[in-house]
Amino acid sequence: MPSINHSTHNASAVTQADLWWKQAAVYQIYPRSFADSTGTGLGDIAGVTSRMDYLAQLGIDAIWLSPFYPSELADGGYDVQDYRNVDPKLGTMADFDAMVEAAHAKGIKVIVDIVPNHSSHLHPWFQEALNSEPGSAARNRYIFRDGKGEHGELPPTKWSANFGGPAWTRVPDGQWYLHLFTKEQPDFNWDNPEVRDDFLKTLTFWCDHGTDGFRIDVAEGLAKDLDRDDLDDYDMDVMHVTVDDGTHPVYDRDEVHEIFKEWRSKVFDRYEPARFAVGEAWVPVSRQHLYASPDELGQVFNFEFAECNWVRDELHQAIQDGIDLAARTNGSTSTWVMSNHDVPRHASRYALPQVSTDNGLYHAIANDWLLRNGRTYHEDRQLGTIRSKAAIMLEMALPGSAYVYQGEELGLFEVADIPWDQLEDPWAFGTSQNLSKKGRDGSRVPLPWTSTPDHSFGFSPSTQANGQPSAPAHLPQPSWFADYSVAAENGKPGSMLEHYRTVLALRHRYQTNDTSLRWLEDYDHSSSQPDGANGQHGGVIAYARANGWANITNFGSEPVGLPEGEILLTSQPLDEQGHLPQDTSAWILLAQ
Repeated sequence: MPSINHSTHNASAVTQADLWWKQAAVYQIYPRSFADSTGTGLGDIAGVTSRMDYLAQLGIDAIWLSPFYPSELADGGYDVQDYRNVDPKLGTMADFDAMVEAAHAKGIKVIVDIVPNHSSHLHPWFQEALNSEPGSAARNRYIFRDGKGEHGELPPTKWSANFGGPAWTRVPDGQWYLHLFTKEQPDFNWDNPEVRDDFLKTLTFWCDHGTDGFRIDVAEGLAKDLDRDDLDDYDMDVMHVTVDDGTHPVYDRDEVHEIFKEWRSKVFDRYEPARFAVGEAWVPVSRQHLYASPDELGQVFNFEFAECNWVRDELHQAIQDGIDLAARTNGSTSTWVMSNHDVPRHASRYALPQVSTDNGLYHAIANDWLLRNGRTYHEDRQLGTIRSKAAIMLEMALPGSAYVYQGEELGLFEVADIPWDQLEDPWAFGTSQNLSKKGRDGSRVPLPWTSTPDHSFGFSPSTQANGQPSAPAHLPQPSWFADYSVAAENGKPGSMLEHYRTVLALRHRYQTNDTSLRWLEDYDHSSSQPDGANGQHGGVIAYARANGWANITNFGSEPVGLPEGEILLTSQPLDEQGHLPQDTSAWILLAQ
């Protein structure tokens, strides 16, 4: 196996000044759970800076920071009070500038999260709206409506919010305001020029502070049409938009693209290199390319890949869809991601029984178990680890950008047993405990940096600035974190951390400007028969890049022979015959 220098961030030939993002490896940081520099039990911006050497050694090209703005944390920071500042609990603008400088010194780009669909109810604009009359200019920045019923006592529609409860809240003078998420997150009115102009200022502000790109939250939700009679016919579930013609009243409307074209012309393209954005848009595959247009954001998340479980045909179809999407965008690339702050960690999903259900495959079972304090399904963590090692190789050789969620490089599993009284996610409080939907906190538990529980496994320093002992981490860490800490895995052959470092280093070495992909027909195949004790269908995913860099992943119980060429890396050892075992990936430089 070739010798790899993990400490060098080697930008390969694919890095073009204005298109670095097209094949970047991006590391998502949930700031409140990454590293705490002050002992408050809450991660902060200076904590990110303190771990920049770790990020550089990992081999990523960029970091994406989930919201770090002033917020009361009604929704993990996605309820923003001030879009052009840092939450005092997380630091200062000087801390942010220092973090950007440290990242850029290591060759790491910085992406920040923008939340344009809604603000916090504590945002000065919304407070002004509450203290203003119906029909006022202040209320017109948000979506206020009169209610139905004899005295306006009924909400304007029957919609439910995404975290449970009604999507409308009534104010003392009788009007109602729309919030597709929590009541603390009122939706902006994007028909209002003031709203549009203010976000142009926000984007410009962060560009001027060194930001290289943006992740756009609920990108499909900005344009809305509430002046129609069929509103109650539509579901408000943001993750399952079924209308595919741009006519849904609040999601994926055609008008939203005029907003992003304005961002492109008035902000992104004014900088050298031009800024880019990646859209979080849970929209039908047939419409994803609109957001990824070079005239708009530039890229969009491929959530079909993110929703896949360890099933050959699911992953193969998601890859094909992603490649097809990229081909339709005239210059963009697809994105690949297995975990983020909104979904259960893939190590746990892959560790669960992969069996058929009446309404499709696998994903419902994984979420059902992980979001409950249940007893029916249990993780096989050894199997989840084996599959995760194979999965990162399957993902990282693909053309396009790959997104890594903090902690997946340690092989962390979902923390599914957080006590109800310590949960933070509004999902847990917007639904009945009888449904046991504990929400997304299980993937947001602070990272373990050391193997002893002292100071929250090294997440926090020993003391606060006032000399008092550090506070506990804002979400409880399980004892098993000791075996999955950075200290436990650093330098340990075969650990997930060292595997990720090797994978990312090889990715930089063999990445190519040519973003095409070809299936290796002699190896790439599906198994139509159940394969294995759990009834999972087997098969192989095998593809190659233009320079002969190939990935082969075996999902079936029968070992698979490998094509001729130089074996660069395998996620598990080959068998005695030199064949690829089940749940294993191999990278090969094909013989010419």
